Amino acid sequence: MPLIVGPDGQIECLVRGSGAPRTVFAHGLAGSIDETRPFGSGVEGTRVFFHFRGHGATVGGEGPWSYEELAAELRAVVTALDATRAVGVSLGSGAVLRAAVSAPHLFDRLVLVLPAAIDQPRTDPAVARLQHQAELIEQRDLAGLAAAMLAELPASVQDRPDVRLWAARQSRRLSATSLARALRELPSQHPLDSRDGLAAVSCPVLLVGQEDDTAHPPAVARELAELLPNAEVAIFAGGGLVWSHRAELRALITGFLNT
Repeated sequence: MPLIVGPDGQIECLVRGSGAPRTVFAHGLAGSIDETRPFGSGVEGTRVFFHFRGHGATVGGEGPWSYEELAAELRAVVTALDATRAVGVSLGSGAVLRAAVSAPHLFDRLVLVLPAAIDQPRTDPAVARLQHQAELIEQRDLAGLAAAMLAELPASVQDRPDVRLWAARQSRRLSATSLARALRELPSQHPLDSRDGLAAVSCPVLLVGQEDDTAHPPAVARELAELLPNAEVAIFAGGGLVWSHRAELRALITGFLNT
């Protein structure tokens, strides 16, 4: 996969498609390019997937983690590939939101999937669970890490063979990275210092939430929809967006971006 120059080193990217529009896809914490590719299925133009610091072959991750650093990496990819649209998932949605507020005319269309916070620190139980996963990574406890990740998913999908295989593969991948520090530092942070700049982000924004998701409360997506001047919100039922609503989610994103 090609590498582009980022603020702290090279950033790993995967480019698919061609022509305009050009859309950048930003993954979640401990996520990957492979996990964001389904969100781009059917999206017209050029699709650009990349790894944040400490993920994949992207350099970085040794210093303190912050949304400002992640937004800077996102902007580097956007500038290098001349992108005008972005899709952010979980942590990625926070980085996209921060980048958009810092440069309100940077994008002409945005999708924020499972936003977790706006401008207030998180203190919910999901923060402690992610910090526990950091300990398991440091201990190289692969079985414990896989079990912890399964416990984060809806009970209705935890016993599925494909889900258990995903958890086992994910635990092996994470144990070979330096993401333990990120799992300790990022979950309690918030993307914005203030929500005052949201009113200047005038491009169309699609917000996607999910009921019964303690790590990504749907109230955050609904609140952002009220604060952004040109936003719409879609809240899915519980069960896991990717595991239980993949086709509907893909159609929703594709329809919004291809409009």
